[in-house]
Formats: sequence, C-alpha cells, structure tokens
Amino acid sequence: MRLLALDIGNTRLKWALYEQAAPGAAPSHSGAVFLETIDDIAESDWRPLPPPDMTLGCVVAGEAVRLRVEQQLELWDLTPRWVVPGVQQAGLTNGYDHPSRLGADRWVAMIGARWHVLSRGAPRPVLVVMVGTAVTVDAVDTDGRFLGGLILPGFGLMLKALEMGTAGLKVPTGDVVEFPTNTSDALMSGGAYAIAGAVRRQYRRLQARCGQDPLVLMGGGAAVKLAPITDLPLEMVETLIFDGLLAIAAQSPA
Repeated sequence: MRLLALDIGNTRLKWALYEQAAPGAAPSHSGAVFLETIDDIAESDWRPLPPPDMTLGCVVAGEAVRLRVEQQLELWDLTPRWVVPGVQQAGLTNGYDHPSRLGADRWVAMIGARWHVLSRGAPRPVLVVMVGTAVTVDAVDTDGRFLGGLILPGFGLMLKALEMGTAGLKVPTGDVVEFPTNTSDALMSGGAYAIAGAVRRQYRRLQARCGQDPLVLMGGGAAVKLAPITDLPLEMVETLIFDGLLAIAAQSPA
C-alpha cells in the first residue's frame, strides 16, 4: 500500500512517498516546500507522482494550513488521516496531563525514536530533541512511556526576541564560539548554549530516572547548529517524524 506521509511544521511542509508502510523504509519520492507555496504543490511537485493509496500526516501549523493541504490532495481524491495524540499508540504511552494536547509532531517523533530504539535490540530510554522554529526535548523511559518534555524558543525566535526587546541589537547572524568577542557571535552563542544546557539537564534527569544512559536522537532543520556543542553522545536522525508516521501506518494501515 503506497503511503504519502506529510509533516506540516510551522515553516515548511515536508512530504515523502513510500511504496509500503514500513519504519526505516526509504521513500521513492520526497520534498519540502515553504507554507507560502503549498497552494501550487498539486500541480508542481505532486503531479508526476504515482497515486498514493493513503495519506497520513501530522500538522502543527493550524487548521487553515491543514485545509489548504487537503485541497491539494484532491488531486488524488484522497481523504487524509491526521495524527491526534492519544493515551497509547504504536508502542508509546502518553504521560501528558491531557494527552490530546501534546503536539502531534512531538508525539510522532517520539514514536519514531522508540522504533529506532527497539530496532537496535534491548529497550533503553531515549531523549528526543527536535530543533526547528521551536526546540523540544522529550524524554521516553525504557518501557516506552513519555515522561514529559521541554519546549524552548529556537535560534531565530531567541534572536528576534532580543532584537525586539533590546535597543541596538539588530546585527547580522553570528557564529557559535566559546568566547564571543562581538555582538553577533555573543547572541548566537548565548542562544545555542542555553538550548544545549537544557538538553544536558534533561539527559541527566532521564539517566537518573532510568538508571542507564539514554540514547539521544536529534533532528530538525537547525540541529546541525546544536549537535556539535551539546557535549553528549548523540545521533542525528532527520527522519524521526516520517519513521513515526510509518510505524503508525504499519500498525493500522486501513
């Protein structure tokens, strides 16, 4: 069953077409577009594709964007399924106070991370770090229970907040360095080390809770800026959300 998987974030729509719903599978086609251009995707990126049999996606960009994407899916007369976090799904248990209020992207990324853990052998805790417009740091214990997580502003939001709230700080984007000697580097380094510190703290808390070293999986468009300074053993996995969607689809393909 051919699956079109959709990840609608705050900035871009990422999509991937799979010949079968199997976690870890490579897509036959994939792409990404900015949300401003999704009204043309049916006639551009999607027109040459073989028709999918089903569509599964997660969306955090809001109902208006979701409806625009659904209009584009009329190309194949498909009614998409959208992930809504629940109490339990695809081997993951939701420990959020109100499970349905958890962001769908976070839930799906954790399902993908849990699949990565189990596909490698014995269960172990995993810390899931997604670095995008916002940064999320989510902890899953050895038994596959989501314990809770952090939400932080991403690099761009941090810089924008400082520019808006502090006179004279509208400067070019800098680099992450150990001892910044100019304002641009100071801003970028401050934001990066703040995020890295939050990741390290959650790593230690999860390690103490579970009694073993967690696996750290990191994804998202800005992960490349954060990974080198986190000072933790980690893996960059850009497919966490798609792997999670594949795991959900494989469990309930109808």
